[in-house]
Amino acid sequence: MSVKIRLQRHGKKGKPFFWIVAADARAKRDGKFLEKLGTYNPTSNPATIDLDVDGAVKWLQNGAQPTDTARAILSYKGALLKNHLAGGVRKGALTEEQAEAKFNAWLEEKSGKVDAKKDTLAKADADAKAKALEAEKAVNDARAAAAAEAEAEAKAAEEAANAETAEEETANEEE
Repeated sequence: MSVKIRLQRHGKKGKPFFWIVAADARAKRDGKFLEKLGTYNPTSNPATIDLDVDGAVKWLQNGAQPTDTARAILSYKGALLKNHLAGGVRKGALTEEQAEAKFNAWLEEKSGKVDAKKDTLAKADADAKAKALEAEKAVNDARAAAAAEAEAEAKAAEEAANAETAEEETANEEE
C-alpha cells in the first residue's frame, strides 16, 4: 500500500480549509485517511499552518510521498529538514543533539521571518487606514467649506433681496 501525505479539503464554498493527512494513495481526496497530521488555512495572511512535525517525519521515514502542495507545507514548517537531519543521525554524520540544535536554530530563524512579515503586514494595514482617514477628513473639510460658501452666498442673496425689497418699499412710500 502506497501512502501519500496530502490535503483534504474542508470548509465552505469559496472559503477553503484543509486537513493535512496521511492517506492510502487509492483513497478519494476527501475520503478515508490513516492519520490527520495538521491543518492549513490559506485564507488568512500569512496562511495559518498547524502541523505535527514529528508525525509527518514518522510517515516520511516510513516511505510516504507528499504531494506538491503538501511538500511545500512540510518544507515551510521544517518537517523535511527534520527528516533530513534524522537521516544524518542514522548514518552517523550527526549526533541527536547536533541535529536538534540545527533544527531549533532553523525554527528560530523561520519564526523571526514570519514575525517580521506579520509586523510588515500590520504596519501596511495601519498606514492604509491612516491614509483612508486623511482622505476622508479632506473630503469632509471640502464638503464643509462648500457648505459654508453656499451658506454665505445664500446670506448674501438674502441680504440683497432684503435690500431690494427695502428699496422698493421706500420707493413706494415716496410715491
